Amino acid sequence: MKKAAHYWSIGKVARYLGLSVVTLRRWEKEGKLSSDNRTFGNHRRYDAHRIQRLFQKQKPKAIVGYARVSSHDQKDDLERQAETLKTYYPNATFIKDLGSGLNFNKKGLKTLLTMILNQAIDTLVLTHKDRLLRFGSELIFKLCKHFGIRVVILNQQNTQNFEETLSQDVIELMTVFCARLYGSRSHKNRASV
Repeated sequence: MKKAAHYWSIGKVARYLGLSVVTLRRWEKEGKLSSDNRTFGNHRRYDAHRIQRLFQKQKPKAIVGYARVSSHDQKDDLERQAETLKTYYPNATFIKDLGSGLNFNKKGLKTLLTMILNQAIDTLVLTHKDRLLRFGSELIFKLCKHFGIRVVILNQQNTQNFEETLSQDVIELMTVFCARLYGSRSHKNRASV
């Protein structure tokens, strides 16, 4: 007995494969993948069983460049990081994040972790080790090693001595603490008005 077709949206297929919707649309234009159906609103629908069969053996793996800055004031630095990554890996998928290196709840970092766990990455590229996370990046590097993902850090030289690294970490902690404290006060002040 044949299974009834179960259709996925393009977003669900993208999550399953650990890719972006833009990549799937590009693949459709290039003829690498085709949708099985369209809704009345002309939204793509893919047969879930066909997608799982096609990509069960070998999901396409991406080279991912990850760039992050801590605040909106550093957007120029974010673009510089992205341009540096594009120089070395022009065909990579790029993830840009805005948020503290201590915050694990960033949209881009969540996307990256999903891609790692779905084994959708061949190579992870960073400009500096601390662009991933200020603390805890070693855990993500161990996950990458476990899944056979190569990690490339373009600027790996550590010219800081222990005291400089420690003082930079303390400043980062104080910055995050102050931002949360002032953000909390600001929220309370707006709520009382």
